[in-house]
Amino acid sequence: MNTVNLFTQGVLLGGYYALLACGLSLMFGVMRIINLAHGDLAILGAFLVLVISEYLDISPFLALVAVLPIMAAVGWLIQRGMLERSLRSGMLVPLLATFGLSIVLENLLFEAYGADTRSLAPMIGDLAFDSLEVTNQMSISYIAALIFALAVALLGGLSLFLKHTSLGRAIRATAEDPDTAELVGVNSRAVYAISAGIAVATAALAGTLLAMRATFDPYSGPMQLIFAFEAVVIGGMGSLWGTLVGGIVLGLAQSAGAAFDPRWFLLAGHLTFLAILGARLFINWTGARG
Repeated sequence: MNTVNLFTQGVLLGGYYALLACGLSLMFGVMRIINLAHGDLAILGAFLVLVISEYLDISPFLALVAVLPIMAAVGWLIQRGMLERSLRSGMLVPLLATFGLSIVLENLLFEAYGADTRSLAPMIGDLAFDSLEVTNQMSISYIAALIFALAVALLGGLSLFLKHTSLGRAIRATAEDPDTAELVGVNSRAVYAISAGIAVATAALAGTLLAMRATFDPYSGPMQLIFAFEAVVIGGMGSLWGTLVGGIVLGLAQSAGAAFDPRWFLLAGHLTFLAILGARLFINWTGARG
């Protein structure tokens, strides 16, 4: 694999990681919650798209239009029914609550659909398998390019939404200081629920796109959570555009590792994450001592 192709594939893969991590970053930025069920919610969205597509015999893209508001409602319900209560007890209780939700979702999906792997790729036809041949040594997958474009569009749209709408400003104010935001008339409970809805809907979008370019099963969620978490930490917790940078860095590391040895695909990404995390901790430690 030549350098240009390696770089291109890493950037495109990073677009998927950024899309997957977007909701995780949003929830942490607003509520300071690390949602351990994020990956399983993404896979739940993929299964819903699969079921609706097969039952109604429609394109997965049309099914996705119906699934996104459903998953947004699921996020709203999770916040109002579970996370709202656990937020009052510090950071550990929300972690345990979302960890429990993750286990429940995995086992419910296993009971309903078994352990077989599935994919939406055959249902979208040429888009999943065709690519644009740029040179003899480099080609760009159409579905990978679509995912990257959607990641940039989503992150850009969310950034504009947070900066230029009244609801977006309310979300930023609540993320900064919920008590002060309440004093100026912001309903922090509603802001938290809406933010959770947006986060879960973006997770479902990422899970569906994963299903269009690869395979998935009821237990695919934890690995997706790891990728999302690494992208968020590399790019900076709570930063949307930082999430894109983090996803691209992770994608590039994995592509470079795979070029060296296919067995290094995952390991190279994890080592890069640990190196960046260790460097930040060291800088913070030396800064505190100084």
